[in-house]
Amino acid sequence: MELQMWIDKGFNLITSFGPKLIGAILIWFVGLWLIKKLLHAARKLMEVRQYDLSLQKFLINLLNWTLKIVLIIALLGTIGVETTSFAAILASAGLAVGLALQGSLGNFAGGVLIMIFRPFKIGDYIEAQGEAGTVKQIEIFTTKLTTPDNKEIIIPNGSLSNGNITNYSTEATRRVDFTFGVGYDSDIKETKAVILDVIKSNPAILSDPAPAVNISELGDSAINFFTRVWVKKEDYWDVNWDIIERTKEALDAAGIDIPYPHQVQIQQKA
Repeated sequence: MELQMWIDKGFNLITSFGPKLIGAILIWFVGLWLIKKLLHAARKLMEVRQYDLSLQKFLINLLNWTLKIVLIIALLGTIGVETTSFAAILASAGLAVGLALQGSLGNFAGGVLIMIFRPFKIGDYIEAQGEAGTVKQIEIFTTKLTTPDNKEIIIPNGSLSNGNITNYSTEATRRVDFTFGVGYDSDIKETKAVILDVIKSNPAILSDPAPAVNISELGDSAINFFTRVWVKKEDYWDVNWDIIERTKEALDAAGIDIPYPHQVQIQQKA
């Protein structure tokens, strides 16, 4: 009789719990298959949109664990386990972690925004948060810049995504501005001709838009000529240094005075 009782209990357990267990197993394997497909689609989408590789890996891992947690909760509900309290515990833990890592989460969100809206990319020369340099690496929480004198600057993505960004590499051309001051006794037309000759002799300067030389100010001791030329972005600094140097030489050769402050020493009689 006792054996029969245990057989009956086992049979009742199988008939009541067996379908739930079979359903849970099916949900588990189907869920894993769906998660695999979703992760593959997400990875392809991020590759098409050219997300940073480190961000891709982080997002894929985050999505993977999130979907598996949802799958486990669904399994527990299928076999009859109360999931309301379990979900509440997860929500409370998530809130606590979120509050503790508020700054880091802000930087993470900033990194995601940077990768989505692409205000700059690796290799661009940018100015942001009071710093300037070439973008070396875009990480999950920070962006690394390399300055012209080879220093590394690390900027949090949160402040970077919420501040002003000047990208000097977006456009194919840039304008180079100069101001040359000459003495008041200098001939205006001759001075403009000398500066334009220097500009025309540099093959890196573009003819469209045309270079411009105009008087911008009648200063205290000089007539200031505002000069602007357009170049390809990669020629910016070479043209900048070359024009400054050769314009000084050309003005000297033409006998055009470049005024500078004079100090007069007054000797007091004993």
